[in-house]
Amino acid sequence: MKIILPRDSALNTVSTEYETVIGLEVHVQLKTKTKMFCNCRADYQYAPPNTLVCPVCLGLPGVLPVVNRKAVEQTIASGLALNCEISENTKFDRKNYPYPDLMKGFQISQYDMPIAKNGHLEIELDGDKRSIGIERVHLEEDVAKLQHVNENGEESYSLVDVNRSGVALMEIVGDPDIRSPEEARQYLIALRSILQYIEVTTGNMEEGSLRCDANISVRPKGAKNYTTRTEIKNMNSFRSVYNALVYEAKRQIDVVETGGRVVQETRGWVEERGVTVSQRSKEEAHDYRYFPEPDLPPMTIDTEWVDAIYSELPELPFEKRDRFVSQYHLSRYDAELLTASKGMAIFFEDAMEGTKTTCANYVQRSKSVANWLLGDLTSLLHQDSITIVDSKVKPSHIGELLDLLEDGILTTSLAKQVLARSFANSVSPLQLVRDGGYELIVDASVVLKAVKEAIVSNPKAVSDYRLGKQTAAKFLVGHVMRITKGKADPVEVNALVEEELKAL
Repeated sequence: MKIILPRDSALNTVSTEYETVIGLEVHVQLKTKTKMFCNCRADYQYAPPNTLVCPVCLGLPGVLPVVNRKAVEQTIASGLALNCEISENTKFDRKNYPYPDLMKGFQISQYDMPIAKNGHLEIELDGDKRSIGIERVHLEEDVAKLQHVNENGEESYSLVDVNRSGVALMEIVGDPDIRSPEEARQYLIALRSILQYIEVTTGNMEEGSLRCDANISVRPKGAKNYTTRTEIKNMNSFRSVYNALVYEAKRQIDVVETGGRVVQETRGWVEERGVTVSQRSKEEAHDYRYFPEPDLPPMTIDTEWVDAIYSELPELPFEKRDRFVSQYHLSRYDAELLTASKGMAIFFEDAMEGTKTTCANYVQRSKSVANWLLGDLTSLLHQDSITIVDSKVKPSHIGELLDLLEDGILTTSLAKQVLARSFANSVSPLQLVRDGGYELIVDASVVLKAVKEAIVSNPKAVSDYRLGKQTAAKFLVGHVMRITKGKADPVEVNALVEEELKAL
């Protein structure tokens, strides 16, 4: 899957004599009602601090965790969607490390027996397809959240909110197959789209539902050996991941070319400054002293369970994209944009429902629906910072709007106004037209009066036209459309303007 985003100019500043070697570790909060190992609610985002807690997620002595079956099923579904092998036998392990947001002093995770492994995800960039390997998909619990308090301009102390502790967290560890920051961004976009399609996560990076750590190293072009890598954290958007990788690649190249040595460490991305900064030395697996979780028995994932989950997987983004091309005769580019979001894809198909029997030109209608969704409606959604799911414009409204256009009741200019009103008030285009104020002007004398007014008001445009500047006529047509508030037929206006100018 490929989503077209504006290219950051910083990409071109990375030396072409080196290549980057990138592997991403993506943490995904799963959409479960309760936490991973207890019955506390998992919707912590807007709850008052430390209100969704119990002895289990507080890490009190003597408590026993119980595995959330739904989280296991969602991890299996994710592994299947990412072309992974599902392990028949799996278990949980203790990952030991001391940190203020880790209530027990250890995290229940998975080490040597993950739920899924050996998968891949295909991306496409500049027409080239690349398969990015996925080493493993495993399940663990999230940690608490620290809130750092500043006093007098300096960080003074931190508060701990335990609400997030214990939320089901899936980790997807990618192979070091990514060769540029742009590939990393495309991989993340494709991955999030798949996970949203199968409805295992909201994928909201701003809320922390999808978090990404990146491992990156640089080596001379053509070299095969891996070099020392660093890990980057604190990236909460696709753009942040891209910019952090560009910066870190340049930093490592500068270190190498000035005779220095890249140190294996964990670095944090500082968005405001556009730099990575050293945080701590990078831990290895032995530093965590993994051992099997004694309070949870090993799990067996039988074939029947996997088959049942597989049978319920929805159509995935790349499958839907290919179907949109064949069924609706859309360009691959439009199909990719429409299917990047599951909500947009559903909206498109709902808008097309019934069109085959009511619209003579089915192919043209599908292209028109795509254009209005990807153009004007998307612009309105961005203005209000909402998604298509929250739009007051309904799929049936798009069909009505296009019918009014094709029947000659609305011009394109009027249709844009009607869509904006419909978006603001959730009133159907047909109802807005019936209420008045949007009908096309059919009285030729009214249009002619507007044409003469435009000519009288713009003597310079008339003079330019006489000198052979054809664009002057287009200027006058635009003026007439403004006078008539877009209610005149532009074809009729163009003909009348040409006729009046020649008469002069």
